[in-house]
Amino acid sequence: MFHSFFPQPKSFFISLVVWTLISILGWYFLAAGLGASFGFAPVPEEQQPIDLSFFLLPENIWFYSYFFLSALIFCGSWHLIARNHPWKLWSIWGSALIIFVTYFGVQITVVINNWRRPFGDLLQNALSKQPGISVDNFYSLMWVFCQIAFLSMFVSIMTDFFTSHYIFRWRTAMNNFYMSKWEKLRHIEGASQRVQEDTMRFSSTLEGLGISLINSVMTLVVFLPILLALSHYVTELPVIGPLANSLFWLALFWSAFGTLLLAVAGIKLPGLNFRNQRVEAAYRKELVYGEDHAERAQPLTVRELFNNVRRNYYRMYFHYMYFNVARYFYIQADALFVIFMLVPTIVAGTITYGIFQQISTAFGQVSNSFQYLVNSWTTIIELLSIHKRLKAFEAAIEDAPLPAIDRHYLEREAGVVHVDG
Repeated sequence: MFHSFFPQPKSFFISLVVWTLISILGWYFLAAGLGASFGFAPVPEEQQPIDLSFFLLPENIWFYSYFFLSALIFCGSWHLIARNHPWKLWSIWGSALIIFVTYFGVQITVVINNWRRPFGDLLQNALSKQPGISVDNFYSLMWVFCQIAFLSMFVSIMTDFFTSHYIFRWRTAMNNFYMSKWEKLRHIEGASQRVQEDTMRFSSTLEGLGISLINSVMTLVVFLPILLALSHYVTELPVIGPLANSLFWLALFWSAFGTLLLAVAGIKLPGLNFRNQRVEAAYRKELVYGEDHAERAQPLTVRELFNNVRRNYYRMYFHYMYFNVARYFYIQADALFVIFMLVPTIVAGTITYGIFQQISTAFGQVSNSFQYLVNSWTTIIELLSIHKRLKAFEAAIEDAPLPAIDRHYLEREAGVVHVDG
């Protein structure tokens, strides 16, 4: 799944995580301060531009240079290590491009969040009939938003186009690898489905999860300092009272609670999804045999196979029911959590509507990043079940012991009957 596309995947991903942590720490503890001494000092959050000039701030130009240097060191090193790998340009350099574009997309969200303060304050002043408010004030801010939105659209479209090609190259690499081992794989249950469908589903599912994970990490890197800066507006929390860096601790607590809640509620679902693919494949395969052989797909056999499908679906419906109870409870509570925590601050009148919008958006961005598992849990479940199928598939390539269900299938095809069926 991975070594067909990435060079030495275990070493590659471990080194990627380590280098990412080193780069992040290097930025906060060294490069950011060094940039300030060279004249690339950061602009205070209250004074940051609300238009496209944000991307030309000295601190952003300095960060882009730092990112490109870090990427060049990492990708250049792996390019030399994997000089003979056929997919190195896509897997190494393509991954770096996706990471940078994702970061740039997060920065667009920051600009929009900066824009929310003056627009929210203008809206509040207009609704309270403050003097000096004109339609031109609204139209000028809306035009600024349109410029940001058009840039966001362009970046999203081009990112989707590139990642689609990136993922198809990954699928191509897996397909080529499996087909080169076809003689070892063709006897495994659902071999054709695993090569054709599971590789496609694995690559496309991993695309969504991978982009979401990168986006979550980049959002934390960008929005955590903003959330910490906005915390000084929150004077008091319900029950807790005053708390330093309150918004950060609230986001961390709420996200950890949601992740733990859904992880416990959904612990059985990956195995059930995995078994569901098995019983569906067995049923489909018997029907395919019945198209060509009159003695196959007999009513009793088909009925038994479909009963397996039905039992597994009923079991999944039951477990998904209480999982959805936990999930929808958390989603509904999430909509009110930050407002509930800000009630003392709102009543005290220490923030404007524009600042409230900024806090709400920044808290939502950080909270959603921490809630990566919450938001992606059902997709992760599907990916785990696909991974199990392909992992069992690759066991045949490595002459490793097959999972029991695969062994039973091959023995059943050879006429061996087990007590458990």
